[in-house]
Amino acid sequence: MKYFPFKILILCILMPPVLYIASVQMLEKKLQSLYSDEIEEIYIGDTRPLFEGRLTIADAINQNIDRYIQSKVLLSWGVKASVTVTTRSNTIVYPGTFSQEEMPNSATPSIQIAKENYAALNEGFTVMVDAQVALDQFISYAMLMTFIFLSIMIFSFYYRRGSRIAVMETSHIQDEIDRLSKKERTHQTKLGTLNEQRKYLSNELRKTRKIFDSEKEKASRTEDEMIDEIVILEKSMQENLFLQKAQEEELNVLKDRISQYEKGELKSNKQKVKASEVVQKRFRTLYKNLLVHDRAISGFILLTPDLQLKAEEIMLQLHDDPKRVPIKRKVFGKKNRETVFEVLFSYKGRLYYRNTHEQKVEVVSIGTKHTQGKDLTFLDQL
Repeated sequence: MKYFPFKILILCILMPPVLYIASVQMLEKKLQSLYSDEIEEIYIGDTRPLFEGRLTIADAINQNIDRYIQSKVLLSWGVKASVTVTTRSNTIVYPGTFSQEEMPNSATPSIQIAKENYAALNEGFTVMVDAQVALDQFISYAMLMTFIFLSIMIFSFYYRRGSRIAVMETSHIQDEIDRLSKKERTHQTKLGTLNEQRKYLSNELRKTRKIFDSEKEKASRTEDEMIDEIVILEKSMQENLFLQKAQEEELNVLKDRISQYEKGELKSNKQKVKASEVVQKRFRTLYKNLLVHDRAISGFILLTPDLQLKAEEIMLQLHDDPKRVPIKRKVFGKKNRETVFEVLFSYKGRLYYRNTHEQKVEVVSIGTKHTQGKDLTFLDQL
């Protein structure tokens, strides 16, 4: 589509997978840090059964971590948490290889279990957590569908906006075509009226000639009067033909303009106004030490790109150091004899400037040798 940015389409295609991959990685890091901190807080649990010898430290750690994992909703949605607890001597405590029920209770006295638990607590444990988001589970699908939905919403917004702009432009062009078509019909009506008048005058001319032939022998009117009347009628007929030709030419111009609107080739005159505003704004930004007259901006826009570049080189020199600019001659105005300096660029380019009372340089006109006469006339009026 003409009004749908191609980069938005690329963004909508690439955004879901990129955001999905980045979000999965960020979620895994966040959950890994969160689970690690929380397990560090709860994996020992209540120490009274441990010091009383009623429960081994390994069973307590396994029970607490299993209970913690079962309480996490995200783990049932597709997040996989791999937890490993080891002693300082690299003995794996969790996950355990046997449960408390499989261990004989009478084999080890409670006091012995309490001592072992106390020694293990003094030695300390290392907790390692690895959280991963499964790609084929609910949470992965939910994240991916969320980003796809967001991409579709962005695509839909720009698509509908482009459609509205296209409809508005089509409506504007159609209104202009209707206006020109109506004007064409009006001129066709006028042309038909002129054709009828031409036929009427032609008939009148023939009647007059018949009357002239039949009444030639009569003395009611002289021959000169009849000839004058014929001349007047012929002149009226010529004027009518001229008007008819002018109407036909105007009708052809209207047809050409309608054809240009239908092909989308008629450009708006607003671009010229916009170009003048853009140039004025750019000059005001780039050349803060210069004052640029509206006459100079109008002349600058009419230059070719090469001449515009050379003219800006002269303006840059005037902005930085006016003494470096080579002056061809001085031009004096007729009103107050104010001095204006003429500078050549690219052989046929002409730039005129003067020094103001505020110690600034004002560029009053820019043109070529073909517009030099008009430029000098303008300078005489300063």
